[in-house]
Amino acid sequence: MPHAKGWRTRRDERTPDAVPIGQIVDGLLREEVFSRGMPIAQLAVAWPRIVGERIAGETAPLTLEAGVLTVSATNGPWGVQARFLSEQIRKNANEALGSDAISTVRVVVRNSR
Repeated sequence: MPHAKGWRTRRDERTPDAVPIGQIVDGLLREEVFSRGMPIAQLAVAWPRIVGERIAGETAPLTLEAGVLTVSATNGPWGVQARFLSEQIRKNANEALGSDAISTVRVVVRNSR
């Protein structure tokens, strides 16, 4: 049976007692593997404000790792447009996150989303 990375290294105790769901979610978000996905989720929600409605229909944030935001574009021309706007995307995305987490925007073209 497959296991998530780090499954065997868990330090929390298992108990049959009920635990409020909020406590579980808070605990998960303190773990790096879960909290790492939060900035990209914030960007996905704010994407139309970050890049504009038209470009948001043809692009999407994919990953944010080590300061590099990877953006997918539906085709070559939209990829070129996103690359042209990459500095503005970086600034707007950092503003949406409330930090300077993004140092570079990388654009990749994917023919299907």
